[in-house]
Amino acid sequence: MTAWERARRVLCIRLDNMGDVLMTTPALQALADALPQRHLTLLTSEASAGLAPHLPMIDEVIGWNAPWVRQAGSPAPKEVARQLRACAARLAAARFDAAVIFTVYSQSALPAAMLCTLARIPLRLAHCRENPYVLLSDWVMESDPGAQPRHEAQRQLDLVAHIGARTADARLRFAVHDAHRAALAQRLAALPARAVANITIVLHPGATAPSRRWPAEHFAAVARQLALEAGALVFVTGTAAERELADGVCRDAAHPHVMPLAGALPLGEFGALLETADLLVSNNSGPVHIAAALGTPVVDLYALTNPQHTPWQVPHRTLFEDVPCRYCYKSTCPQGHHRCLRGVRPAAVIAAARALLGGEGAADDRMPWVQGPEPDRAPAGAAAGTPVSTIEESMHVYAWH
Repeated sequence: MTAWERARRVLCIRLDNMGDVLMTTPALQALADALPQRHLTLLTSEASAGLAPHLPMIDEVIGWNAPWVRQAGSPAPKEVARQLRACAARLAAARFDAAVIFTVYSQSALPAAMLCTLARIPLRLAHCRENPYVLLSDWVMESDPGAQPRHEAQRQLDLVAHIGARTADARLRFAVHDAHRAALAQRLAALPARAVANITIVLHPGATAPSRRWPAEHFAAVARQLALEAGALVFVTGTAAERELADGVCRDAAHPHVMPLAGALPLGEFGALLETADLLVSNNSGPVHIAAALGTPVVDLYALTNPQHTPWQVPHRTLFEDVPCRYCYKSTCPQGHHRCLRGVRPAAVIAAARALLGGEGAADDRMPWVQGPEPDRAPAGAAAGTPVSTIEESMHVYAWH
């Protein structure tokens, strides 16, 4: 038996947003399955710590905003040093046997590896591009981005497979509890339109990064058409800070079956809503991954900031316009045109919604990568100067299994 196979107290580090944590849940489940008596602690951002009741394989969650991850404020160096010492002391007191550091491939694992070394955690596993020397006991050489990068969920599954941890069920995880379902049912029972709709659709027009937001007026057009055509009850969701956005979408949709719920649902109730919904139409953000975990089909408005975060193992359509500046990894479009999302027309979203509501599965295509087509080159047979902007010619519908 190896040292990893004997490791009972394991620290799992994922310091990013909620969606990143959810895409790591298959790997977390693999760590739990490898040793049934294993105790898993998740160190994550304070925002993502709200997932604690919904991660059944995790025994404890520690919320901590790491100073090397982008935050709203910039604490003084003295405060940063204090935070690092306090976190290292807390982790040392927990006497972990091992730590697994999960990062996206554009991040360095070395700050977290140093933290774990200071906390005297003997086994430390991570992907790393540069040689970590003694900071990692188990170094998996960073191979992404490749010719076709791995999905983020697969990337983390491959990481833990390095120490023999595997799971028979690689789906994302998000647990919805009966109390959440009951609270949601009570909330929705007060809505007069509920009884006359056979289809429920959730629209989520917000996203933390401006580069990942499809225009609100397009969401309104889609909401109205789906309410008219499918007879659907359309709930427009978001955080409390996105209430104005959601209200505007509902106002512009101008249909009584398009109803705002932004800021109204705690996370558990939001999960219960997605669990019962027939479809989610969303920017590429945390709700996409909650829906994937719950098996709810997704139309994903996918800004080409990162190729690895598409819906995982769920029927879906991923919509975008291919652009030369694809995969910029930026929160704000550095070119200013936002074409990868603005090029997606409401008609394409409505067509994708029809397909998924009709029971079609995921399209068998892959995200474009460095060998992909030149998006500004007119297709064969097109007239000179013809813009490659029609749905048929330039709108790609991709899925990743």
